[in-house]
Amino acid sequence: MRRPWTLRTRLVVSAVSLIAVVAAVIGSVTAIAFHSYMYGKLDDQLHSVAVRAERPPGPGPLPEALRDAGPLGFVGGGGQPLGTFGALLDTDGDITASKVVEDSGLRSQESAKPLTEAQQRALEAGAPDTGEDARSVDLPGLGGYRVEAATTTEGHTVLVGIPTAEVSGALTTLIVVEVCVTAAGLIAASLAGTVLVGVALRPLRRVAATATRVAELPLHSGEVAPLERVPDAEADPRTEVGQVGAALNRMLGHVGSALAARQESETRVRQFVADASHELRTPLASIRGYAELTRRATGRATGAMGRETGRETERAKECDAAASDPVIRHALGRIESEADRMTGLVEDLLLLARLDAGRPLSYESTDLLPLVVDAVSDARAADADATAGPDALHHWRLELPDEPVAVRADPARLQQVLVNLLANARTHTPPGTTVTLSVRPPAQVAAPQQSVQQSVQESVRQLVQPSVRADEPVMLEVRDDGPGIPAELLPHVFERFARGDASRTRGAAGGGSGGSTGLGLAIVQAVVSAHGGRVRVDSAPGRTVFAVELPAEAAPYEHSQGRDRLTTPV
Repeated sequence: MRRPWTLRTRLVVSAVSLIAVVAAVIGSVTAIAFHSYMYGKLDDQLHSVAVRAERPPGPGPLPEALRDAGPLGFVGGGGQPLGTFGALLDTDGDITASKVVEDSGLRSQESAKPLTEAQQRALEAGAPDTGEDARSVDLPGLGGYRVEAATTTEGHTVLVGIPTAEVSGALTTLIVVEVCVTAAGLIAASLAGTVLVGVALRPLRRVAATATRVAELPLHSGEVAPLERVPDAEADPRTEVGQVGAALNRMLGHVGSALAARQESETRVRQFVADASHELRTPLASIRGYAELTRRATGRATGAMGRETGRETERAKECDAAASDPVIRHALGRIESEADRMTGLVEDLLLLARLDAGRPLSYESTDLLPLVVDAVSDARAADADATAGPDALHHWRLELPDEPVAVRADPARLQQVLVNLLANARTHTPPGTTVTLSVRPPAQVAAPQQSVQQSVQESVRQLVQPSVRADEPVMLEVRDDGPGIPAELLPHVFERFARGDASRTRGAAGGGSGGSTGLGLAIVQAVVSAHGGRVRVDSAPGRTVFAVELPAEAAPYEHSQGRDRLTTPV
């Protein structure tokens, strides 16, 4: 596809093209007028020669050569232009005699020579008849001529002609000069037009730069600073550029008002969510406490039946009946599980509200590998607790480098990212699915190898952390070979309360508590973004990959005691 021209280029090309057309018209008219003028003078001169050919010489003595020349005696006479020729025609129009003066230094009959046969044939073919206007004839070897027919007083028909080389040369010189001057003028006009148009469009470029800077602002969420406006000098509605600037300012004003309203609404919603979540924590804790207290109270009442009498015995029997009723036990279990689920939802909402509010995290130098091992161990334990037997378990795999991988992160929040990703894989894939968690360090620059020292108490091996480039990310990947994410859901997986269809939901059927709240991946994206990283997903049937990129820590990492946990099998 051809690259479109800029407004500056179009204006300059249009102006230069218009100048070229005007210059071409002026040059053409000038050349035509000059041609007509010069050929008019040449025809007047030719007519003078024809008049001399028609009239006999006046009285007085004549040179012998002129007396013997007959009707062509005028050719060698004085005052004739160089190259003048004369040709005598018979009654059939054939040339019987001809003379042409070729020597520019003589004016005598001796210098006149006859025309060649080829020249005579060309002259006979193009010569005008008596009484017609002069014609242009091209004679081989002589060039262009203006030719006119004349009748002498003796009745002879004579063709006279004078060369057009001088006139043609002048016309050619004029055209060359016009072309050169026009070309130089077009080049000068192009350069001057480029500069002038650039100066004229400078305010428009400033307006475009303002619009570009506003377009690059992150306006989708969070607090938005007042939008930049077009300066008053470029917003004068009396000019075309000013009309554009004024319209842009009005649009930015509307956008700023809409963003302020959106920010105020988001602030109110976040504050409501935070307040509501905070207020819900107490009643949820009460519900869980009373459910657990009820379960324990029924158990104690059953054990005390043998020691009570009368009314207390009847009450103990009722408690025993309640404790032995499977419906009541199931109801108490559901109360506790739903209270736990609601508590988790409230905690997730509180975390998202804190992240949306931009509250700082507790960053420190963190080794990813112990966090990864712990997260997979917890996921395996949760998988065993939630399934009915070993055949319904997932297969968990780890792919870790040999060296520590250090990042600057909040360990608690990073642990939650890993837990949420693994819980998402466990919840939305069928039993038997293989889930792999891998860590890939950034490109490393080898550091000098340090010595290995042996301690008297124990052998301690000190691993040397290579120098890491901070501009290259650490990659965390959670892969599974499950059914994949539906294509229509894939663009929305990181949105809040986004959920898949029933085919990807495990444990939610039948009133179980294994379904997701729809906030896990939203928390993943929020936490990773708060760390300056990014998360993306790629899914197809049989392969789903959640990839997390985190900025690597530039300084060498000091090993923590948690490194020893890497030896624990998963």
